[in-house]
Amino acid sequence: MKPEVFLPDDYRPAEDEPFMNDRQLEYFRRKLINWKAELLEQSAETIDNLQDSARNVPDLADRASEETDRALELRTRDRQRKLVSKIDAALRRIDNGEYGYCEMTGEPISLKRLDARPIATMTLEAQEKHERREKVHRDD
Repeated sequence: MKPEVFLPDDYRPAEDEPFMNDRQLEYFRRKLINWKAELLEQSAETIDNLQDSARNVPDLADRASEETDRALELRTRDRQRKLVSKIDAALRRIDNGEYGYCEMTGEPISLKRLDARPIATMTLEAQEKHERREKVHRDD
């Protein structure tokens, strides 16, 4: 196991340092772990809310409103579940030394993009190209 990397509280990855050095990797690892912890905490809250709201509401309008809220909450929970798996995949890429590099081109993904979306697997250009190609095939 690697020794722990010292990371000041105010550290932000900079373009003038070597790409994906130990400090940058540790920064993104912590960011991903914190994000995952937040999502799991929200999941627990969702489960508690669903258990609390599982009651028989006699008024049809109130029941319909409650069912709509429950469906929305479950949809949100499903998105969070998928996001947690993407976070886990990003953490694996950090461990494998593949994090920060585009899976299509192999080029470095910009630090700004990774800071905004730490689960990104493609450069902005490759992502846009992928989405354009996906849209063309979807229209068939």
